[in-house]
Amino acid sequence: MMKYKYLQGVITSDVMFEAYGKTPREVFENAAIAMSETICHDVESRISIRVRVKGKNLKDLLYNWLQELIAQIDIEEMFFSKFKILKITETELEAELFGEPITPEKGETVVKAVTYHGFDLRIKKDRYVATVSVDI
Repeated sequence: MMKYKYLQGVITSDVMFEAYGKTPREVFENAAIAMSETICHDVESRISIRVRVKGKNLKDLLYNWLQELIAQIDIEEMFFSKFKILKITETELEAELFGEPITPEKGETVVKAVTYHGFDLRIKKDRYVATVSVDI
C-alpha cells in the first residue's frame, strides 16, 4: 500500500501531500515521513528522542503532531527520518523520533508550519487519509 503522495496545483509557497494508513498510528507515521522527506534526505536513524502530543480530537492531534515535529527540528537541532508511535488515543500520543544532528547538505526545504489550507483527516474505503499542506 502506498504510504503517501505529493499533490499538485498548490500555492507555490506550500507543499501538499496525502498520507494513508489502516490505523491512526500508521497514517500519523506516514504523514511524518512525507513531511520529513520534504525537509531533508538521507538521514540516518542514529539518535532518538521521545515526544508527547495532545489534541482535542484525532484531526487536531494530527495537526499538533506535525507541528511538534517541526518544533523538534529547531529544539533538538536534528533532522528526523523514522517515527514510531508508541501509544495513541483520540486525544494523545507518545512517539519516538529517530534521526541525526542537522547538517546543511542533508537539508532540502525549510518547513515553517502546517497550514489549515486543505488540512483534513478522514476515513475513506476502510483506511485513514490525511491531507496536509505545509508552508515553506
